[in-house]
Amino acid sequence: MSKPVVAVVGRPNVGKSTLFNALAGSRISIVEDTPGVTRDRIYADVSWLNYQFTLIDTGGIEPESDDLILSRMREQAETAILTADVILFLTDVRQGLVDADFKVADMLRRSHRPIILVVNKVDHFEKFMPDVYEFYNLGLGDPVPISAASMLGLGDMLDLVVAQFDPEALEEEEDDRPKIAVIGKPNVGKSSLINKLLGEERVIVSPIAGTTRDAIDTAVKRNGQEYVFIDTAGLRRKSKVKEELERYSVIRTVTAVERCDVAVLLIDAEEGVTEQDAKIAGIAHERGKGMIIAVNKWDLIEKDNHTMKEFTDKIWQKLSYMPYAQLMFISAKTGQRLHKLFDVIDAVIANTTLRIQTGVLNEILMEATAMKQPPSDKGKRLRIYYITQVSVKPPTFVMFINDKKLTHFSYTRYIENQIRQTFGFAGTPIRFIYRERKEK
Repeated sequence: MSKPVVAVVGRPNVGKSTLFNALAGSRISIVEDTPGVTRDRIYADVSWLNYQFTLIDTGGIEPESDDLILSRMREQAETAILTADVILFLTDVRQGLVDADFKVADMLRRSHRPIILVVNKVDHFEKFMPDVYEFYNLGLGDPVPISAASMLGLGDMLDLVVAQFDPEALEEEEDDRPKIAVIGKPNVGKSSLINKLLGEERVIVSPIAGTTRDAIDTAVKRNGQEYVFIDTAGLRRKSKVKEELERYSVIRTVTAVERCDVAVLLIDAEEGVTEQDAKIAGIAHERGKGMIIAVNKWDLIEKDNHTMKEFTDKIWQKLSYMPYAQLMFISAKTGQRLHKLFDVIDAVIANTTLRIQTGVLNEILMEATAMKQPPSDKGKRLRIYYITQVSVKPPTFVMFINDKKLTHFSYTRYIENQIRQTFGFAGTPIRFIYRERKEK
């Protein structure tokens, strides 16, 4: 089951980023921010009234002239429409109702998505309410007055948001077929990979209708097992603005990764691994998904005895935070090594759901601490009493210790490496949680 997606849409300078930061920030207790490896605050996980959803910021577009304003806003609104379950349409009470608001309202109305009309910068309700009534002219129902900067009215707005979520979608039956999200920058061959898999496996499949997202689900059958591939290729953007393309690809990736068991990151062998590849991979890493890195178009590279090693070294330099990922060199065009992809997917899924007995874990812990003592500070040493696995997808372990202040990421990594040496866990991240237990 995937989380609903809520997109914040509106003209420049109406307060989209302020609202996003208010909901994603630590100043209020209703959210847990997920900035990801990327420092761009494009998406955040938000909780309200026992509901969880992903909030997407479509802001940051500054038109260079009046001619560009509507085309840029149209692209922004279209992306939000394709991605969102609910749209927060943000307007500005101080600027009042302008032509551009009507244009966006028309596009959103035709989308048949639930739209909540929000009027921002209402710092004094009594003073500004007469101006709020003007926004009824948009024909989108009752405007909701808020002040993102002063954090007024946000609770009423969020009540309306969660009321729009589809109860059947939230309670849908679990689909136990493995779900694989094919992620990566535009034009690295994501659709070509899925099309090739369909052709190679020689089964008749049809696209599964729809998610409300900018992603297509396709079922592929192999050796009696059905897999669901999520293609995040999406629309081809007319805009040549690099930052906007990156933002759109990140938005598409978030919604696809949310639903997958394993993410396959495609890297263009001719371009090499880039910063954007690291950002996109970071989304899957942060969400604890199984990870396969597939270097595509490998057939186009001139090779010698060192080519693969040199390329591998560059990948691990750029993606050093996910050394567990499985690496493959493929060609979606020729089908080179694609037959191995399913075997790797099966192995990664098995590892994401692997459970280790508590007794075995504590034997590994005892040996690890005997070989390398835990860190100490000001004469006080970290003591690890006990370790146990509490969940899977990803495998998550709780360590009971004497003092959280004595923990250090390098020792956690050491313990992780000891566990991986014994059980592998190839292709899946591992999570550790510390719990203090006072010494008797």
